[in-house]
Amino acid sequence: MSNLNIVILAAGLGKRMHSALPKVLHPLAGKPLLGHVLDTARSLSPQGICVVYGHGGEAVPQAIGDEGLTWVQQTPQLGTGHALMQALPHLDNTGMTLVLYGDVPLTSIETLRRLIATAESKSFALLTVELADPAGYGRIVRDDETGGIVAIVEEKDASKAQRQIREINTGIMVIPNLYLHGWLHKLENKNAQKEYYLTDIVAMAVKDGVKVQAAQPAYDWETTGVNSKTHLTALERIYQSEYAKKLLDQGVTLADMSRIDIRGQLDCGRDVEIDINCIFEGHVQLADGVKVGAHTILKNVKVAAGSAIAPFSLIESAEIGKDCRIGPYARIRPGTRLANEVHIGNFVEVKNSTIAAGSKANHLSYIGDSIVGKNVNIGAGTITCNYDGANKYQTIIEDDVFVGSDTQLVAPVRVAQGSTIGAGSTITKDTPPETLTLSRAKQMSVDGWKRPVKKPKGDK
Repeated sequence: MSNLNIVILAAGLGKRMHSALPKVLHPLAGKPLLGHVLDTARSLSPQGICVVYGHGGEAVPQAIGDEGLTWVQQTPQLGTGHALMQALPHLDNTGMTLVLYGDVPLTSIETLRRLIATAESKSFALLTVELADPAGYGRIVRDDETGGIVAIVEEKDASKAQRQIREINTGIMVIPNLYLHGWLHKLENKNAQKEYYLTDIVAMAVKDGVKVQAAQPAYDWETTGVNSKTHLTALERIYQSEYAKKLLDQGVTLADMSRIDIRGQLDCGRDVEIDINCIFEGHVQLADGVKVGAHTILKNVKVAAGSAIAPFSLIESAEIGKDCRIGPYARIRPGTRLANEVHIGNFVEVKNSTIAAGSKANHLSYIGDSIVGKNVNIGAGTITCNYDGANKYQTIIEDDVFVGSDTQLVAPVRVAQGSTIGAGSTITKDTPPETLTLSRAKQMSVDGWKRPVKKPKGDK
């Protein structure tokens, strides 16, 4: 919106977090609280976004690392009104300013759009909510006759009657810039906290004849802030539950919607099945018919149609082709690309490698910095020795190779097409195609050899 500025107040101390990490940088669903608020703010396409930060100093802007934002530090921290004052040099006298909070991460785009639509060109709007237990919040005071909002009273300054009011201030508001500068300069700190309350501008608006509107969120939790690890955990569960509902509505089968964690973006095709306790980080794409087994972790992964990932597998920054079979207990590390119908079995680790269609490594192997061709069988216990202590080297295994169990391929090395490697071999040189290559010590049997016998206790 070309006439909208957004100011995010992110200077809260977060003493109850009991952490050296600034409160707004604590993660929810794998992203800092402030990151969630910024994503929502950007979706409104504002003229500009200004973040007022305090606790943690430069740690906050450094962690976010967004050069398109305006950063202003509030020092000392004297309340929400004082925080917004710091942003005034970046706000002109036209348009509107939306005030958000860096520790209130779950406000929906739809709610904010409704709030903005409620505000007229020369009035401003508050986001309010009614709570069964409003303790700790500022109360919305309305005129008995008209029902219009006349003031917001902080709980510590409220009378006994005002504390019975259940409609509370969320702090989120849209203010016309035409009045904002004047109102902020009139704020005083004559209150129990000795702070400059942003909420005091409501009474100023009423006095100046400016209409104060109100809008409500779809859900109370949209306006819940984080002041402790308990709050953070509660919002994490809400976030995950809402995401799970979206997946179910799209047709995804979840074994248990309360036991899934999405810490990024999860895109699913048709007939996707996800078992319990799976974690999805970054951007994960699951195509039609993909099955994800229990206790699996996928991070920045693309899985093509029909593939199945067995339980306890870990896949990161990789591409999985169609109809692959992964795990259980497989680890696929960054830079790996599997073509169609590849099998990676239990306790197999693959790193920075490409494996062509139909190839298999089913047991207890390590494949690193390798190019593996089509229809290759890699036997149990095979290791590509890609590191000499200083540098990494590549192993190339061409099409239709059979690698016997307990083989070491010492890179750089090429195993030619159709080769067979005998079990227990250590291969240090390129092999010729269509041949058997093996490297073993001669087997011996020693007559008369006897196994050592353990001495009785006390014998020397």
